[in-house]
Amino acid sequence: MSRRLAVLGLPTLALAGFALAACDKKPGAGASAAAAAPDDMSLGNPAAKVTVVEYASVACPVCGRWYKEVWPAFKAKYVDTGKIHFVYREMLVGDNDEVTAASAGFLLARCAGTGNYFKIVDAVYNSQPGLFADPRGVLLNIAKSSGMTEAQFDACIRDPAALDALQKRVAANVAKDNVNATPTFVINGKPLEPGYHPLSDLDAAIAAASKS
Repeated sequence: MSRRLAVLGLPTLALAGFALAACDKKPGAGASAAAAAPDDMSLGNPAAKVTVVEYASVACPVCGRWYKEVWPAFKAKYVDTGKIHFVYREMLVGDNDEVTAASAGFLLARCAGTGNYFKIVDAVYNSQPGLFADPRGVLLNIAKSSGMTEAQFDACIRDPAALDALQKRVAANVAKDNVNATPTFVINGKPLEPGYHPLSDLDAAIAAASKS
């Protein structure tokens, strides 16, 4: 077990099977689900004609770059205006340290509650690359900024039931939609090539989906 895994306190063996994919390394086999599942987190207009699903990890550097560079304009143009329904699906990719940091980040976001989920995700993405050097310190600061105590943070990221639920969500996504790289965007059931996409790529895909 690495020092960072030990410090975070997450069970290594439970996570070992989830270093299953790469951050922008391998093309996926395609994804099919366009509608939000009950345990998905989403923003925007659920009745919109276009649904954009993003499969991502908060510990994926490419996802972090996309979030910092593209997400603000994408959100303003499509999510805040109700033009799309944006569905965010949690993935665990990379080596053990990346998987563990992502797991803790996602568990923290879930503990913060539905209304604060995306605020935590935002903070974790914006903490990169510091997240990789000091995952516990970074995530603990985020937790405290959201009103959690250190004891509540530790209980949150070490909750076996919550970790099991996260792993099951990830396993279901992988099995159902054949996603094996992050970020992967799926627009009305049609996947884009996995990896970083500028706003122009998403503009074109959303325009095509709107016409179909």
